[in-house]
Order: sequence, then structure tokens, then C-alpha cells
Amino acid sequence: MRRIRMTEDAVLRQLELADAEEMFWLTDTNRPYLREWLPWLDYTKRVEDTAQFIQMTINQHNNNQGTHYGIWYKGRLAGTLGVHNIDWINKKTTLGYWLGAQYQGNGLMTTAVAAYTDQLVFTSWGLEKITIMAATENYKSRSIPERLGFQLEGVLRRNEYLYDHFVDHAVYSLLRSEWKNLAQKKS
Repeated sequence: MRRIRMTEDAVLRQLELADAEEMFWLTDTNRPYLREWLPWLDYTKRVEDTAQFIQMTINQHNNNQGTHYGIWYKGRLAGTLGVHNIDWINKKTTLGYWLGAQYQGNGLMTTAVAAYTDQLVFTSWGLEKITIMAATENYKSRSIPERLGFQLEGVLRRNEYLYDHFVDHAVYSLLRSEWKNLAQKKS
């Protein structure tokens, strides 16, 4: 499985079935925290549900439709990120992510999204555009694309149903040429 080094203490590693138990534990122990913004928690009740998700991501990778990585911090799974399929004709994709509450505030997700975007989306896959969507009130999630130079394209009204209500989504995007310019400014 492919690894992408983020920092001395953190690495991205493709999810594999052996990660199901730890991923389920992280999900289950963070259930109240994650439930505020993630609609899939009620469908993740057992380790087997997590294993099914991981198998779906392995199939997605094998079908050249992107891949999901675990964010490993000091040897423990801290969260995940991955794309929701790749539109090869239009050379674009959408990225999603989540992080356990105990790992917030370390810059892990910003670093993970930057590494994933650079090494996979724009370099390995040669895509032109990456999009991130987050509920308009989910300021922690929205801060990631904002820190990385993504542009706010607009708001999709009532875009996602979260258990008992709809939320609007802020839509951010970054083009390959913008990423290159940002990377050159940092050098």
C-alpha cells in the first residue's frame, strides 16, 4: 500500500481491510462529535460495516476511480480522506475528509489535504480541478480549503440531509495552475 509522508509524526497510508477495527473504534468513540456533520454514522454500527466501506475504497482504487487514505499520527489512525470518484473526461474530482476530535488542532488535516492534492490529484493523476464541499456552518472543515488557497465558488442550498434537517454546502475548488502558483510562492 502506498504511503505519503506528511511530517515526522504523520503519514498518509491507503486504507486496507486490516484497518477496519481501528477505523471503527475511531468512528465509534467519536460518534457524537462526527454526527454533527457526517450523514453515514447510523450506517456504521459494526466493524463489518467499516470493513465494507474499506473494501469499497479498495474496489474504487482498483477501478482507477481514486483512493482513500488513513491519516496516521504517532502510529494511530486519526482520520481519513479520499475522493468521491474521478471524472476522467473533465479531469476533476471531489475530496472528502474527517478527523477524530482528539486529533484536532495539530494541523493534520490541512497537511493531509495538501499532500494528497499535490502528490495524487495534480501529480499522479494529472487532474485539472479538485473540489471540496462542506456545510456552511462547519467552520473547521471549511478552514482547510481556505488555508490552502481554494476559491469559494458558491453555496449549494439544502444540499445534504443530516438525520433530521438539510444543510447548505459551501463549494471550494482549486485548479492545477493555482496549486503550482501557490507551491512556487512557498518555495
